[in-house]
Amino acid sequence: MNGSALCASLLLAYAGMLGFCLAKERHWKQLVNPSVPALARHFCGPSGALLLGLAAYASAQVWPGGMAVVGWFGLISLTGFALLLLLPYAPRLAVGLPLIGGLIWSAAALA
Repeated sequence: MNGSALCASLLLAYAGMLGFCLAKERHWKQLVNPSVPALARHFCGPSGALLLGLAAYASAQVWPGGMAVVGWFGLISLTGFALLLLLPYAPRLAVGLPLIGGLIWSAAALA
C-alpha cells in the first residue's frame, strides 16, 4: 500500500467535502471572513467536485480496481464525518486542516 497516495487521497477527500460545505451559504457565512467576496462561493462547488475526483484518482493508486471505489467512498464518509464534528466546535481548524495536512504531507514526502 502506498502511504503517500493514501494521505493525498485523504486530504483531497477532506478538501472536496469542505468545498461542498463552503458552497452552501450558511456555512460560507460561518467559516469565511466577511471581506472575501460572496462571488467566490460559486466556485467552491465545482472545485469540491474536482477535488473529490482527484481523491478518486489517488485512491486508485492505493488500491486495485473495485477496492479503490470502496476505499474512496470510505474516505469520503470519514472526512465528511470529521468535517461534521469540526464545524460547530473548531470552525477555523476545519478550514485550515487541508493546508496544515498538505504541509505535513509534503514534508513527509520530501523526507
